[in-house]
Amino acid sequence: MIRVAVADDQQLIRGGFRSLLDSEPDLEVVGEAGSGTEAVSLVRATRPDVILMDIRMPDGDGLWATEQITADPELAATRIVIVTTFELDEYVGRAIRAGASGFLVKDTEPVELIRAVRVVAGGDALLSPGVTRRLLERVSRDLTEAPDPALLEPLTAREREVLALVGEGLTNDEIGARLFLSPLTAKTHVSRIMTKLAARDRVRLVVIAYETGLVAPGRAGA
Repeated sequence: MIRVAVADDQQLIRGGFRSLLDSEPDLEVVGEAGSGTEAVSLVRATRPDVILMDIRMPDGDGLWATEQITADPELAATRIVIVTTFELDEYVGRAIRAGASGFLVKDTEPVELIRAVRVVAGGDALLSPGVTRRLLERVSRDLTEAPDPALLEPLTAREREVLALVGEGLTNDEIGARLFLSPLTAKTHVSRIMTKLAARDRVRLVVIAYETGLVAPGRAGA
């Protein structure tokens, strides 16, 4: 059973998400929050697998709540999906850098919302190819420090190749095809990279690929 929390300041949206998710046999909504501080308290109290997090909320917005949750090692198992009105909300890049596992727009089709919760609960990133490319460019523009390739020292040459392709937004299947590996082998490489770099999830690997200069602005999705 995948346990889900919903944080949004609009009760109607929370209720809609709850009804949709609770209708699935493998999903259970464990609580709702109407503000950032309530969202943090809810996660601490219920330890959901996934929380759907609105950005614009009172009393500590969704970005603040995301940062609080991802900074707490005891809450590391909870994955955060940012739910926003616009695909390119100016704060989405900051949310991803703070540790969110992906994002959805509020007019997402119900079947896609359900799939998204399952994908993120399974440990994968939730970033569609087109959105990924735009988001990566936004993240890269937000970087203020020079790239630090020293962060990649724990990785083998093959792992650096894989990380570069993760940074370009490729899936495990696409990485396998590019490097003539099976999808399972590609997934194993990604898992090892996450361990070596202490990355919370695949999205964090994307950010690291940019932070280290392994992927340069303009290369994403090339």
